[in-house]
Amino acid sequence: MLDEHTITRLAAELAEADRTHGVIPRITARHPEATVEDSYAIQGVWRDAQQAAGRRLIGRKIGLTSKAMQQATGITEPDYGVMFDDTVYASGAEIPFDHFSNVRIEVELAFMLARPLEGPDCTLDDALAAIDYAVPALEVLNSHIELEGRTIVDTISDNAAYGAMVLGDVRKRPDEIDLRWVSALLHRNGEIEETGVAAGVLGHPATGVAWLANKFSRHGARLEAGELILAGSFTRPMWVSRGDDVLCDYGPMGVIQCRFV
Repeated sequence: MLDEHTITRLAAELAEADRTHGVIPRITARHPEATVEDSYAIQGVWRDAQQAAGRRLIGRKIGLTSKAMQQATGITEPDYGVMFDDTVYASGAEIPFDHFSNVRIEVELAFMLARPLEGPDCTLDDALAAIDYAVPALEVLNSHIELEGRTIVDTISDNAAYGAMVLGDVRKRPDEIDLRWVSALLHRNGEIEETGVAAGVLGHPATGVAWLANKFSRHGARLEAGELILAGSFTRPMWVSRGDDVLCDYGPMGVIQCRFV
């Protein structure tokens, strides 16, 4: 495992890369001994520094929960990161392209928790009972570590590559819609680039919420009421460039639009 000084130094490197919108060499290339526990420690030091600087944590993102994403990255283990209030956009937003590195879009559902959720034996039914509503969400990936050859350790250290999210306007309670069958058509500049169905996320998009609650319980923590949980993509990531118009049609759950400027 990495020593405390190395963990702190790597967290500072990532913070500087975030500030300058840059990319750093792979952590695992420099520290092949680094473990998953080390990567969450690096993320935690970075998170605490961001909160100390005044950013407000509003929820968690879960990643690598679908076969599409695992095949796209070569990583088969789910991961998680944190989301701050200044990373949330409404549908129709113009998003500054230069605020991010290696910019890609993922198609997801987000879940607002009505009550706390904790493991270690949290089930899908428990998660559904704790969820207030589901809302469509596009995740903007923001990778500050070189992509080629990266591992789960690199991705987790980099806050699971989370950059921002764009929220839709339609909210549904879990008892109002079969969330497994929520589907989406992702367009870039008027052309369909990706399609997917939410069941691609662990069989049910809320399964990841239960997984995260159980993961948190290992550290004596729980998910809190009022947290927004971004549950993982059910399409492959779509690269975007400055000037691209993005539209995602979720059918009965509405449309999300944004433009990168």
